[in-house]
Amino acid sequence: MPEHIKMEIPSQDVSRIIGNGHSGRKVYGTAIRLVLASAIAGSVPLFTAHAQTTVTPVPGFPAPTTHSQQAYSPFDTFTSRWTRADARQIKARSNPNVAVGANSMPTSVTMPDIPANFPQTNPDVWLWDTWTLIDAHANQFSYNGWEVIFSLTADPNAGYTFDDRHVHARISYFYRRAGIPASARPRNGGWIYGGHLFPDGASVKVFGSTTLTNNAEWSGSTRLLKTDGNEVVVFYTALGFNRTADGTNITPPVAIISKANGTIHADLNHVWFTGFNNHTGLLQPDGTYYQTGQQNEFYSFRDPFTFEDPQHPGQTFMVFEGNTAGERGAKDCTAADLGYQAGDPYAEDLDTVLNSGATYQKANIGLAVSTDSSLTRWRFLPPLISANCVNDQTERPQIYIKDGKYYLFTISHRTTFAAGMDGPDGVYGFVGNGLRSDFEPLNWGSGLALGNPTDLNTAAGSDFDPDPQQNPRAFQAYSHYVMPNGLVESFIDTVEGRRGGALAPTVKIQISDATTQIDLSYGQNGLGGYGNIPANRYDLDFQGFVLDLLQSRTSSNANISLASFVQQQ
Repeated sequence: MPEHIKMEIPSQDVSRIIGNGHSGRKVYGTAIRLVLASAIAGSVPLFTAHAQTTVTPVPGFPAPTTHSQQAYSPFDTFTSRWTRADARQIKARSNPNVAVGANSMPTSVTMPDIPANFPQTNPDVWLWDTWTLIDAHANQFSYNGWEVIFSLTADPNAGYTFDDRHVHARISYFYRRAGIPASARPRNGGWIYGGHLFPDGASVKVFGSTTLTNNAEWSGSTRLLKTDGNEVVVFYTALGFNRTADGTNITPPVAIISKANGTIHADLNHVWFTGFNNHTGLLQPDGTYYQTGQQNEFYSFRDPFTFEDPQHPGQTFMVFEGNTAGERGAKDCTAADLGYQAGDPYAEDLDTVLNSGATYQKANIGLAVSTDSSLTRWRFLPPLISANCVNDQTERPQIYIKDGKYYLFTISHRTTFAAGMDGPDGVYGFVGNGLRSDFEPLNWGSGLALGNPTDLNTAAGSDFDPDPQQNPRAFQAYSHYVMPNGLVESFIDTVEGRRGGALAPTVKIQISDATTQIDLSYGQNGLGGYGNIPANRYDLDFQGFVLDLLQSRTSSNANISLASFVQQQ
Protein backbone atom coordinates (compact mmCIF):
# COMPACT_ATOMS: atom_id res chain seq x y z
CA MET A 1 0.00 0.00 0.00
CA PRO A 2 1.41 3.42 -0.90
CA GLU A 3 2.66 5.40 2.09
CA HIS A 4 0.38 8.32 1.34
CA ILE A 5 -2.83 6.31 1.84
CA LYS A 6 -3.91 6.70 5.47
CA MET A 7 -6.94 4.72 6.60
CA GLU A 8 -9.11 6.45 9.17
CA ILE A 9 -12.49 5.16 10.36
CA PRO A 10 -14.68 6.92 12.93
CA SER A 11 -14.64 5.17 16.30
CA GLN A 12 -18.32 4.28 16.15
CA ASP A 13 -17.75 2.53 12.82
CA VAL A 14 -14.73 0.65 14.21
CA SER A 15 -16.86 -0.63 17.11
CA ARG A 16 -19.59 -1.69 14.74
CA ILE A 17 -17.19 -3.50 12.40
CA ILE A 18 -15.04 -5.17 15.06
CA GLY A 19 -17.92 -6.78 16.98
CA ASN A 20 -16.93 -9.39 19.55
CA GLY A 21 -14.48 -12.26 19.45
CA HIS A 22 -12.61 -13.86 16.56
CA SER A 23 -15.44 -13.60 14.06
CA GLY A 24 -15.61 -9.86 14.65
CA ARG A 25 -11.88 -9.49 13.98
CA LYS A 26 -12.27 -11.48 10.77
CA VAL A 27 -15.11 -9.25 9.60
CA TYR A 28 -13.08 -6.20 10.56
CA GLY A 29 -10.06 -7.38 8.57
CA THR A 30 -12.17 -8.15 5.53
CA ALA A 31 -13.90 -4.80 5.72
CA ILE A 32 -10.60 -2.95 6.06
CA ARG A 33 -9.21 -4.67 3.00
CA LEU A 34 -12.31 -3.87 0.94
CA VAL A 35 -12.42 -0.23 1.98
CA LEU A 36 -8.68 0.25 1.51
CA ALA A 37 -8.81 -1.25 -1.96
CA SER A 38 -11.61 1.12 -2.90
CA ALA A 39 -9.91 4.09 -1.27
CA ILE A 40 -6.68 3.46 -3.17
CA ALA A 41 -8.74 3.30 -6.34
CA GLY A 42 -10.16 6.68 -5.41
CA SER A 43 -13.79 5.66 -5.26
CA VAL A 44 -14.76 5.53 -1.58
CA PRO A 45 -14.75 8.34 0.98
CA LEU A 46 -12.70 7.73 4.11
CA PHE A 47 -14.84 9.58 6.64
CA THR A 48 -18.45 9.58 7.72
CA ALA A 49 -20.73 11.80 5.70
CA HIS A 50 -22.56 14.78 7.16
CA ALA A 51 -25.99 15.74 5.97
CA GLN A 52 -26.03 19.19 4.42
CA THR A 53 -27.67 21.96 6.38
CA THR A 54 -31.30 22.13 5.32
CA VAL A 55 -31.87 25.18 3.14
CA THR A 56 -35.38 26.24 2.16
CA PRO A 57 -35.20 27.67 -1.36
CA VAL A 58 -36.08 31.34 -1.74
CA PRO A 59 -39.13 31.77 -4.01
CA GLY A 60 -37.97 32.41 -7.55
CA PHE A 61 -34.54 30.85 -7.00
CA PRO A 62 -33.20 27.30 -7.27
CA ALA A 63 -32.20 25.10 -4.36
CA PRO A 64 -28.44 24.88 -3.71
CA THR A 65 -26.52 21.80 -4.70
CA THR A 66 -26.47 19.02 -2.11
CA HIS A 67 -23.00 18.71 -0.53
CA SER A 68 -22.32 16.03 2.08
CA GLN A 69 -19.15 17.47 3.72
CA GLN A 70 -17.84 13.92 3.19
CA ALA A 71 -14.03 13.67 3.57
CA TYR A 72 -11.78 11.85 1.14
CA SER A 73 -8.10 11.08 1.21
CA PRO A 74 -6.11 14.18 0.19
CA PHE A 75 -4.63 11.99 -2.54
CA ASP A 76 -8.02 11.09 -4.01
CA THR A 77 -9.17 12.45 -7.37
CA PHE A 78 -12.38 13.93 -6.01
CA THR A 79 -12.83 17.68 -6.55
CA SER A 80 -15.72 19.50 -4.92
CA ARG A 81 -17.66 22.09 -6.90
CA TRP A 82 -18.86 25.56 -6.05
CA THR A 83 -21.79 25.41 -8.45
CA ARG A 84 -24.00 27.96 -10.14
CA ALA A 85 -26.91 26.66 -8.03
CA ASP A 86 -24.81 27.43 -4.95
CA ALA A 87 -23.68 30.90 -6.04
CA ARG A 88 -27.21 31.94 -7.00
CA GLN A 89 -28.09 31.73 -3.31
CA ILE A 90 -26.17 35.00 -2.86
CA LYS A 91 -28.57 36.93 -5.06
CA ALA A 92 -31.46 35.01 -3.50
CA ARG A 93 -30.60 36.58 -0.12
CA SER A 94 -30.18 40.08 -1.57
CA ASN A 95 -33.00 42.52 -0.82
CA PRO A 96 -34.43 43.80 -4.13
CA ASN A 97 -36.23 46.70 -2.44
CA VAL A 98 -33.46 48.72 -0.79
CA ALA A 99 -32.80 52.30 -1.77
CA VAL A 100 -30.32 52.75 -4.58
CA GLY A 101 -26.79 52.53 -3.25
CA ALA A 102 -27.74 50.97 0.06
CA ASN A 103 -26.57 47.54 1.18
CA SER A 104 -28.82 44.80 -0.16
CA MET A 105 -27.04 41.91 1.57
CA PRO A 106 -27.94 40.56 5.04
CA THR A 107 -26.21 42.39 7.88
CA SER A 108 -25.03 39.06 9.29
CA VAL A 109 -22.55 38.64 6.42
CA THR A 110 -21.71 42.31 5.79
CA MET A 111 -18.57 44.09 6.96
CA PRO A 112 -19.47 47.33 8.80
CA ASP A 113 -18.79 50.66 7.10
CA ILE A 114 -15.19 51.88 7.24
CA PRO A 115 -14.99 55.65 7.88
CA ALA A 116 -13.75 57.77 4.99
CA ASN A 117 -11.20 59.45 7.27
CA PHE A 118 -9.24 56.23 7.77
CA PRO A 119 -5.53 56.63 8.68
CA GLN A 120 -2.64 55.55 6.45
CA THR A 121 -0.62 52.71 7.93
CA ASN A 122 2.56 54.29 6.60
CA PRO A 123 2.94 57.37 4.35
CA ASP A 124 5.89 55.90 2.44
CA VAL A 125 4.21 52.79 1.03
CA TRP A 126 0.93 51.51 -0.28
CA LEU A 127 0.24 48.12 1.23
CA TRP A 128 -2.34 45.50 0.40
CA ASP A 129 -2.24 41.67 0.81
CA THR A 130 -1.04 41.07 4.37
CA TRP A 131 -0.18 37.91 6.32
CA THR A 132 1.41 36.92 9.61
CA LEU A 133 4.28 34.88 11.04
CA ILE A 134 2.73 31.44 11.57
CA ASP A 135 3.61 27.88 12.46
CA ALA A 136 2.49 24.75 10.63
CA HIS A 137 -0.99 25.05 12.18
CA ALA A 138 -1.58 28.75 11.39
CA ASN A 139 -0.95 29.97 14.93
CA GLN A 140 0.32 33.56 14.84
CA PHE A 141 3.60 34.16 16.63
CA SER A 142 5.32 37.13 18.12
CA TYR A 143 9.12 36.89 18.15
CA ASN A 144 11.03 37.96 21.26
CA GLY A 145 8.34 40.44 22.19
CA TRP A 146 7.52 41.77 18.70
CA GLU A 147 4.54 41.11 16.46
CA VAL A 148 5.47 40.88 12.78
CA ILE A 149 3.41 41.04 9.60
CA PHE A 150 4.24 40.85 5.90
CA SER A 151 2.55 42.85 3.15
CA LEU A 152 2.74 43.50 -0.55
CA THR A 153 3.92 47.09 -0.91
CA ALA A 154 4.61 49.66 -3.60
CA ASP A 155 6.03 53.18 -3.68
CA PRO A 156 3.29 55.85 -3.90
CA ASN A 157 5.86 58.40 -5.10
CA ALA A 158 7.35 56.38 -7.97
CA GLY A 159 5.12 57.83 -10.69
CA TYR A 160 2.71 54.95 -11.30
CA THR A 161 -0.92 54.82 -10.15
CA PHE A 162 -2.43 52.86 -7.29
CA ASP A 163 -3.91 50.39 -9.77
CA ASP A 164 -0.54 49.85 -11.46
CA ARG A 165 1.06 48.80 -8.17
CA HIS A 166 0.73 45.07 -8.83
CA VAL A 167 3.56 44.85 -11.36
CA HIS A 168 5.86 46.71 -8.95
CA ALA A 169 4.94 44.77 -5.80
CA ARG A 170 7.58 43.92 -3.21
CA ILE A 171 7.10 41.93 -0.01
CA SER A 172 7.84 44.15 2.99
CA TYR A 173 7.56 43.61 6.72
CA PHE A 174 6.23 45.62 9.65
CA TYR A 175 6.59 45.13 13.38
CA ARG A 176 5.34 46.46 16.71
CA ARG A 177 5.53 45.62 20.42
CA ALA A 178 3.49 42.55 21.31
CA GLY A 179 0.76 42.38 23.90
CA ILE A 180 -0.52 45.96 23.69
CA PRO A 181 -4.32 46.21 23.26
CA ALA A 182 -5.65 48.05 20.23
CA SER A 183 -7.11 50.76 22.46
CA ALA A 184 -3.59 51.65 23.68
CA ARG A 185 -2.02 51.85 20.22
CA PRO A 186 -1.96 54.72 17.69
CA ARG A 187 -5.07 54.88 15.52
CA ASN A 188 -3.20 53.45 12.51
CA GLY A 189 -2.23 50.33 14.48
CA GLY A 190 1.28 51.38 15.40
CA TRP A 191 3.05 49.22 12.82
CA ILE A 192 6.67 50.20 12.11
CA TYR A 193 7.83 49.79 8.52
CA GLY A 194 10.92 47.56 8.36
CA GLY A 195 11.55 47.71 4.60
CA HIS A 196 11.70 45.12 1.85
CA LEU A 197 12.03 41.55 3.09
CA PHE A 198 14.20 40.24 0.25
CA PRO A 199 17.48 41.75 -0.94
CA ASP A 200 17.16 43.71 -4.17
CA GLY A 201 17.48 41.44 -7.19
CA ALA A 202 17.14 38.19 -5.23
CA SER A 203 13.64 37.09 -6.31
CA VAL A 204 14.25 37.65 -10.03
CA LYS A 205 16.78 34.81 -10.02
CA VAL A 206 14.06 32.16 -10.13
CA PHE A 207 13.29 33.19 -13.73
CA GLY A 208 16.74 32.32 -15.04
CA SER A 209 17.25 33.64 -18.56
CA THR A 210 13.55 34.31 -19.24
CA THR A 211 13.06 37.65 -21.00
CA LEU A 212 11.33 40.07 -18.63
CA THR A 213 10.57 43.78 -18.57
CA ASN A 214 9.97 43.67 -14.81
CA ASN A 215 9.24 41.25 -12.00
CA ALA A 216 7.11 41.39 -8.87
CA GLU A 217 6.70 39.54 -5.59
CA TRP A 218 3.13 38.45 -4.89
CA SER A 219 1.35 36.92 -1.93
CA GLY A 220 2.13 33.84 0.07
CA SER A 221 2.76 32.85 3.67
CA THR A 222 5.63 32.95 6.16
CA ARG A 223 6.43 29.95 8.38
CA LEU A 224 8.40 29.90 11.61
CA LEU A 225 10.22 26.58 11.26
CA LYS A 226 10.73 26.00 15.00
CA THR A 227 8.76 27.72 17.72
CA ASP A 228 11.83 28.27 19.88
CA GLY A 229 14.11 29.40 17.07
CA ASN A 230 14.59 32.13 14.48
CA GLU A 231 14.54 30.34 11.12
CA VAL A 232 11.73 31.31 8.77
CA VAL A 233 10.69 30.26 5.29
CA VAL A 234 8.63 32.45 2.97
CA PHE A 235 6.44 30.85 0.34
CA TYR A 236 5.39 33.43 -2.23
CA THR A 237 4.55 33.95 -5.89
CA ALA A 238 7.26 35.24 -8.19
CA LEU A 239 5.71 37.07 -11.17
CA GLY A 240 7.62 37.92 -14.31
CA PHE A 241 6.21 40.29 -16.94
CA ASN A 242 7.25 40.89 -20.53
CA ARG A 243 5.17 43.85 -21.67
CA THR A 244 5.12 46.81 -23.99
CA ALA A 245 5.17 50.34 -22.60
CA ASP A 246 1.34 50.46 -22.66
CA GLY A 247 1.05 47.27 -20.57
CA THR A 248 0.23 44.79 -23.37
CA ASN A 249 1.70 41.33 -22.87
CA ILE A 250 4.39 40.43 -25.38
CA THR A 251 4.44 36.96 -23.85
CA PRO A 252 2.20 35.62 -21.06
CA PRO A 253 3.23 36.48 -17.51
CA VAL A 254 5.28 33.81 -15.76
CA ALA A 255 4.06 32.78 -12.30
CA ILE A 256 6.29 30.57 -10.16
CA ILE A 257 5.36 29.55 -6.63
CA SER A 258 8.70 29.93 -4.86
CA LYS A 259 10.36 29.88 -1.47
CA ALA A 260 13.27 31.53 0.32
CA ASN A 261 14.77 30.85 3.73
CA GLY A 262 15.96 33.52 6.15
CA THR A 263 16.41 34.44 9.78
CA ILE A 264 14.43 36.82 11.97
CA HIS A 265 16.25 39.03 14.49
CA ALA A 266 15.08 41.39 17.23
CA ASP A 267 16.65 43.47 19.95
CA LEU A 268 15.00 45.89 22.35
CA ASN A 269 14.37 48.48 19.65
CA HIS A 270 13.59 46.86 16.33
CA VAL A 271 13.17 43.76 14.16
CA TRP A 272 15.22 42.83 11.10
CA PHE A 273 15.84 39.87 8.79
CA THR A 274 18.88 38.30 7.16
CA GLY A 275 19.20 35.70 4.44
CA PHE A 276 16.68 35.29 1.64
CA ASN A 277 19.50 35.42 -0.93
CA ASN A 278 18.65 32.07 -2.51
CA HIS A 279 15.20 31.64 -4.01
CA THR A 280 13.91 28.30 -5.22
CA GLY A 281 11.11 27.88 -7.74
CA LEU A 282 8.74 25.18 -6.51
CA LEU A 283 5.75 24.93 -8.85
CA GLN A 284 4.50 26.17 -12.20
CA PRO A 285 1.09 25.22 -13.60
CA ASP A 286 0.98 21.87 -15.34
CA GLY A 287 -1.77 22.38 -17.94
CA THR A 288 -3.47 19.21 -16.66
CA TYR A 289 -5.02 20.33 -13.40
CA TYR A 290 -3.97 23.99 -13.50
CA GLN A 291 -4.19 26.36 -16.44
CA THR A 292 -0.98 27.70 -17.97
CA GLY A 293 -0.12 31.03 -19.56
CA GLN A 294 -0.08 29.32 -22.95
CA GLN A 295 -3.67 28.19 -22.40
CA ASN A 296 -4.77 31.59 -21.10
CA GLU A 297 -2.57 34.68 -20.76
CA PHE A 298 -4.88 35.88 -17.97
CA TYR A 299 -4.49 32.72 -15.88
CA SER A 300 -4.18 32.74 -12.09
CA PHE A 301 -1.51 30.75 -10.25
CA ARG A 302 -0.48 32.23 -6.93
CA ASP A 303 -0.90 32.64 -3.16
CA PRO A 304 0.70 29.56 -1.57
CA PHE A 305 -0.44 28.74 1.98
CA THR A 306 1.32 25.77 3.60
CA PHE A 307 0.28 23.74 6.63
CA GLU A 308 0.34 20.32 8.27
CA ASP A 309 -2.93 18.40 8.33
CA PRO A 310 -3.51 16.88 11.80
CA GLN A 311 -5.29 13.96 10.13
CA HIS A 312 -2.08 13.24 8.20
CA PRO A 313 0.84 13.88 10.58
CA GLY A 314 4.27 14.44 9.08
CA GLN A 315 2.99 15.65 5.71
CA THR A 316 3.00 19.27 4.58
CA PHE A 317 0.38 20.48 2.11
CA MET A 318 -0.09 23.69 0.17
CA VAL A 319 -3.26 25.32 -1.09
CA PHE A 320 -3.09 27.98 -3.79
CA GLU A 321 -5.20 29.82 -6.34
CA GLY A 322 -5.45 28.33 -9.81
CA ASN A 323 -7.68 28.07 -12.86
CA THR A 324 -9.08 24.88 -14.32
CA ALA A 325 -6.75 23.65 -17.08
CA GLY A 326 -7.82 24.03 -20.69
CA GLU A 327 -8.00 26.64 -23.41
CA ARG A 328 -9.42 30.00 -22.39
CA GLY A 329 -13.17 30.14 -22.91
CA ALA A 330 -13.53 26.48 -23.88
CA LYS A 331 -17.19 25.52 -23.59
CA ASP A 332 -16.61 22.53 -21.36
CA CYS A 333 -18.57 23.35 -18.21
CA THR A 334 -20.90 20.48 -17.36
CA ALA A 335 -24.26 19.91 -15.74
CA ALA A 336 -22.35 19.07 -12.56
CA ASP A 337 -20.81 22.57 -12.60
CA LEU A 338 -24.33 23.99 -12.76
CA GLY A 339 -25.34 21.72 -9.87
CA TYR A 340 -29.13 21.93 -10.09
CA GLN A 341 -31.32 19.33 -8.47
CA ALA A 342 -33.44 17.22 -10.79
CA GLY A 343 -36.67 18.90 -11.72
CA ASP A 344 -35.78 22.27 -10.19
CA PRO A 345 -38.05 24.75 -12.00
CA TYR A 346 -35.41 27.50 -11.67
CA ALA A 347 -32.54 25.52 -13.14
CA GLU A 348 -30.59 26.99 -16.07
CA ASP A 349 -30.20 25.26 -19.40
CA LEU A 350 -26.63 24.06 -19.96
CA ASP A 351 -26.42 25.28 -23.56
CA THR A 352 -27.66 28.71 -22.51
CA VAL A 353 -24.93 28.96 -19.87
CA LEU A 354 -22.25 27.75 -22.30
CA ASN A 355 -23.26 30.45 -24.78
CA SER A 356 -23.51 33.24 -22.18
CA GLY A 357 -19.78 33.89 -21.81
CA ALA A 358 -19.65 32.16 -18.42
CA THR A 359 -17.03 29.70 -19.70
CA TYR A 360 -14.33 32.36 -19.31
CA GLN A 361 -14.60 32.04 -15.53
CA LYS A 362 -13.00 28.84 -14.23
CA ALA A 363 -11.32 29.35 -10.90
CA ASN A 364 -10.13 26.54 -8.68
CA ILE A 365 -8.29 26.06 -5.40
CA GLY A 366 -5.30 23.83 -5.91
CA LEU A 367 -3.49 21.38 -3.65
CA ALA A 368 0.11 20.20 -3.56
CA VAL A 369 2.11 18.04 -1.16
CA SER A 370 5.76 18.32 -0.21
CA THR A 371 7.88 15.27 -0.95
CA ASP A 372 10.93 16.19 1.15
CA SER A 373 11.63 17.48 4.64
CA SER A 374 13.18 20.74 3.40
CA LEU A 375 9.87 21.66 1.69
CA THR A 376 11.75 22.18 -1.58
CA ARG A 377 10.15 19.46 -3.71
CA TRP A 378 6.40 19.39 -4.27
CA ARG A 379 3.94 17.56 -6.47
CA PHE A 380 0.49 18.58 -7.63
CA LEU A 381 -2.67 16.90 -6.43
CA PRO A 382 -6.10 17.45 -8.00
CA PRO A 383 -7.86 20.69 -7.03
CA LEU A 384 -9.84 20.79 -3.80
CA ILE A 385 -12.64 22.83 -5.33
CA SER A 386 -13.58 24.24 -8.73
CA ALA A 387 -15.77 27.19 -9.67
CA ASN A 388 -16.26 26.50 -13.36
CA CYS A 389 -18.75 28.91 -14.96
CA VAL A 390 -19.12 30.55 -11.52
CA ASN A 391 -16.08 32.75 -10.81
CA ASP A 392 -12.61 33.36 -12.18
CA GLN A 393 -10.68 34.17 -8.99
CA THR A 394 -10.41 32.29 -5.71
CA GLU A 395 -7.53 34.25 -4.22
CA ARG A 396 -5.43 33.69 -1.09
CA PRO A 397 -7.01 30.38 -0.04
CA GLN A 398 -6.38 29.10 3.47
CA ILE A 399 -7.32 26.10 5.58
CA TYR A 400 -8.89 26.94 8.95
CA ILE A 401 -9.69 24.08 11.35
CA LYS A 402 -12.29 24.58 14.10
CA ASP A 403 -14.22 22.05 16.17
CA GLY A 404 -12.95 19.23 13.98
CA LYS A 405 -14.26 20.91 10.83
CA TYR A 406 -12.09 22.01 7.90
CA TYR A 407 -12.93 25.45 6.55
CA LEU A 408 -11.58 26.46 3.17
CA PHE A 409 -11.66 30.26 3.00
CA THR A 410 -10.86 32.31 -0.09
CA ILE A 411 -11.50 35.83 -1.38
CA SER A 412 -13.08 36.98 -4.60
CA HIS A 413 -14.39 40.03 -6.45
CA ARG A 414 -17.83 40.99 -7.65
CA THR A 415 -16.31 41.72 -11.04
CA THR A 416 -14.89 38.17 -11.47
CA PHE A 417 -18.23 36.34 -11.19
CA ALA A 418 -19.41 34.66 -14.38
CA ALA A 419 -22.36 35.82 -16.47
CA GLY A 420 -25.56 35.24 -14.52
CA MET A 421 -23.76 35.16 -11.15
CA ASP A 422 -23.28 37.96 -8.63
CA GLY A 423 -21.88 38.57 -5.17
CA PRO A 424 -19.93 41.18 -3.19
CA ASP A 425 -16.19 41.57 -2.85
CA GLY A 426 -15.13 39.66 0.25
CA VAL A 427 -14.58 36.30 1.90
CA TYR A 428 -16.08 33.07 0.61
CA GLY A 429 -15.95 29.84 2.57
CA PHE A 430 -16.67 26.13 2.48
CA VAL A 431 -16.79 23.47 5.19
CA GLY A 432 -16.04 19.75 5.21
CA ASN A 433 -14.86 16.92 7.39
CA GLY A 434 -11.32 16.83 6.03
CA LEU A 435 -8.77 18.51 3.81
CA ARG A 436 -10.37 17.04 0.69
CA SER A 437 -14.13 17.04 1.14
CA ASP A 438 -17.39 17.46 -0.66
CA PHE A 439 -17.25 21.00 0.67
CA GLU A 440 -20.53 22.65 1.62
CA PRO A 441 -20.61 26.38 0.82
CA LEU A 442 -21.28 28.44 3.93
CA ASN A 443 -24.46 30.40 4.67
CA TRP A 444 -27.52 29.07 2.85
CA GLY A 445 -25.24 27.01 0.60
CA SER A 446 -24.04 30.21 -1.07
CA GLY A 447 -20.37 30.40 -0.05
CA LEU A 448 -20.55 34.04 1.06
CA ALA A 449 -18.92 34.43 4.48
CA LEU A 450 -18.21 38.17 4.76
CA GLY A 451 -18.82 40.79 2.08
CA ASN A 452 -18.49 44.52 1.64
CA PRO A 453 -21.72 46.52 1.83
CA THR A 454 -23.03 46.19 -1.72
CA ASP A 455 -26.21 46.85 -3.66
CA LEU A 456 -26.62 43.86 -5.95
CA ASN A 457 -29.48 45.70 -7.67
CA THR A 458 -27.03 48.25 -9.06
CA ALA A 459 -24.17 47.81 -11.53
CA ALA A 460 -20.84 46.89 -9.99
CA GLY A 461 -18.42 49.34 -11.54
CA SER A 462 -14.96 48.73 -10.13
CA ASP A 463 -12.70 49.95 -7.35
CA PHE A 464 -10.96 52.34 -9.75
CA ASP A 465 -14.16 53.38 -11.57
CA PRO A 466 -17.14 52.82 -9.25
CA ASP A 467 -20.68 53.18 -10.48
CA PRO A 468 -22.01 56.42 -8.93
CA GLN A 469 -25.20 54.63 -7.87
CA GLN A 470 -23.34 51.78 -6.18
CA ASN A 471 -22.78 51.64 -2.44
CA PRO A 472 -19.74 53.89 -1.80
CA ARG A 473 -18.15 51.10 0.26
CA ALA A 474 -18.69 48.24 -2.16
CA PHE A 475 -14.90 48.09 -2.64
CA GLN A 476 -13.93 49.34 0.83
CA ALA A 477 -11.77 46.36 1.81
CA TYR A 478 -10.21 43.32 0.19
CA SER A 479 -7.67 40.55 0.61
CA HIS A 480 -9.22 39.38 3.86
CA TYR A 481 -7.36 36.78 5.92
CA VAL A 482 -9.13 34.78 8.65
CA MET A 483 -6.99 34.66 11.79
CA PRO A 484 -7.26 32.63 15.01
CA ASN A 485 -10.44 33.21 17.02
CA GLY A 486 -12.32 34.37 13.92
CA LEU A 487 -10.56 37.72 13.61
CA VAL A 488 -10.38 38.94 10.00
CA GLU A 489 -7.82 41.44 8.70
CA SER A 490 -7.80 43.11 5.28
CA PHE A 491 -6.63 46.26 3.49
CA ILE A 492 -8.55 49.37 2.47
CA ASP A 493 -9.08 49.77 -1.26
CA THR A 494 -11.70 52.47 -1.90
CA VAL A 495 -13.99 54.30 0.55
CA GLU A 496 -16.23 57.06 -0.83
CA GLY A 497 -13.83 57.50 -3.73
CA ARG A 498 -10.74 57.74 -1.52
CA ARG A 499 -8.12 55.13 -2.40
CA GLY A 500 -6.47 53.26 0.42
CA GLY A 501 -3.35 51.12 0.48
CA ALA A 502 -3.63 50.88 4.26
CA LEU A 503 -4.63 48.25 6.81
CA ALA A 504 -8.37 48.07 7.38
CA PRO A 505 -10.09 47.75 10.74
CA THR A 506 -10.07 44.15 11.94
CA VAL A 507 -13.47 42.52 12.30
CA LYS A 508 -14.59 39.27 13.90
CA ILE A 509 -16.81 36.52 12.56
CA GLN A 510 -18.53 33.80 14.55
CA ILE A 511 -18.00 30.44 12.84
CA SER A 512 -20.29 27.51 13.60
CA ASP A 513 -20.63 24.48 11.35
CA ALA A 514 -21.92 25.83 8.01
CA THR A 515 -22.64 29.40 9.11
CA THR A 516 -20.73 32.59 9.79
CA GLN A 517 -21.93 35.95 11.02
CA ILE A 518 -20.30 39.25 11.85
CA ASP A 519 -19.78 39.86 15.57
CA LEU A 520 -21.19 43.35 16.10
CA SER A 521 -20.13 43.28 19.77
CA TYR A 522 -16.48 43.33 18.73
CA GLY A 523 -14.75 46.74 18.74
CA GLN A 524 -17.05 49.64 17.95
CA ASN A 525 -20.22 48.29 16.37
CA GLY A 526 -18.23 45.48 14.77
CA LEU A 527 -15.16 47.44 13.69
CA GLY A 528 -11.97 46.73 15.66
CA GLY A 529 -8.74 48.66 15.53
CA TYR A 530 -7.01 49.44 12.24
CA GLY A 531 -4.47 46.70 11.60
CA ASN A 532 -5.35 44.87 14.82
CA ILE A 533 -3.43 41.70 13.97
CA PRO A 534 -2.50 40.12 17.31
CA ALA A 535 -0.25 37.13 17.91
CA ASN A 536 -1.91 34.26 19.76
CA ARG A 537 1.42 32.48 20.49
CA TYR A 538 4.88 33.72 21.38
CA ASP A 539 8.38 32.56 20.43
CA LEU A 540 11.06 33.23 23.02
CA ASP A 541 14.45 32.59 21.45
CA PHE A 542 16.86 33.41 24.29
CA GLN A 543 20.01 32.47 22.41
CA GLY A 544 18.96 34.51 19.41
CA PHE A 545 18.03 37.44 21.65
CA VAL A 546 21.48 37.58 23.23
CA LEU A 547 23.22 37.29 19.87
CA ASP A 548 21.01 39.99 18.38
CA LEU A 549 21.72 42.32 21.29
CA LEU A 550 25.43 41.86 20.76
CA GLN A 551 25.13 42.32 17.01
CA SER A 552 23.08 45.50 17.26
CA ARG A 553 25.29 46.83 20.07
CA THR A 554 22.34 47.96 22.12
CA SER A 555 23.30 46.14 25.31
CA SER A 556 23.93 49.54 26.91
CA ASN A 557 20.16 50.07 26.72
CA ALA A 558 19.57 47.36 29.30
CA ASN A 559 17.42 49.72 31.32
CA ILE A 560 14.71 49.37 28.66
CA SER A 561 11.90 47.21 29.98
CA LEU A 562 11.90 43.56 28.89
CA ALA A 563 8.20 43.27 29.62
CA SER A 564 7.21 42.87 25.98
CA PHE A 565 9.92 40.25 25.51
CA VAL A 566 8.53 37.89 28.12
CA GLN A 567 4.86 38.66 27.81
CA GLN A 568 2.66 35.71 26.90
CA GLN A 569 -0.06 36.44 24.42
